[in-house]
Amino acid sequence: MPKQIRVMTVDDHPLLREGIAAVLQDEPDMVLVAEATNGDDAIRSFRQHRPDVTLMDIQMPGMCGIDAMTAIRTEFPNARFVVLTTYQGDVQALRALKAGASGYLLKSMLRKELLETIRIVNSGNRRIPPEVAAELADHLADDVLSEREMEILHQVASGNSNKLIASHLRISEATVKGHMKNILSKLGANDRTHAVTIAIKRGIIDNH
Repeated sequence: MPKQIRVMTVDDHPLLREGIAAVLQDEPDMVLVAEATNGDDAIRSFRQHRPDVTLMDIQMPGMCGIDAMTAIRTEFPNARFVVLTTYQGDVQALRALKAGASGYLLKSMLRKELLETIRIVNSGNRRIPPEVAAELADHLADDVLSEREMEILHQVASGNSNKLIASHLRISEATVKGHMKNILSKLGANDRTHAVTIAIKRGIIDNH
């Protein structure tokens, strides 16, 4: 009997965890050793069970999946992760890969690609879907938003006017307009609303 791949799932949606458990149950070369509902829980469970492959949701209440992966890999550098997410934003994918993810799966692909991805990652290889890889390649040469531009974009996403943003950040309205011009240019956006839409799609800001 070959050694089973020990898997842990980390997701705050019980239905998704149950679905994954049901799929793994039928695989002779895999065993589900633990489930966690948030980042803090994931770190504790990882220490206890030392899974071979961890399926990690990115957006969860409390500590997010990317922070949890970073924390776990600090303690266990050889930990292997497959990130599960609902959208293919290139910035989010890049952050996940930098945090140590070896696999990146859209939740819509789980039924078809989950098992193969677990096996690929367990064998020490990477698995990134072609559409996510294409998104990453498309934006490879893009200018990154500065910290101040990110602050302003978050304020815009919250519906604040330039005047209000200037007041919140204690800068002049002209400075806000200058930053806004740079943001539109870097994101290739036509206006403020378009900039926020692009930023959410690419995972630059969360749509919570």
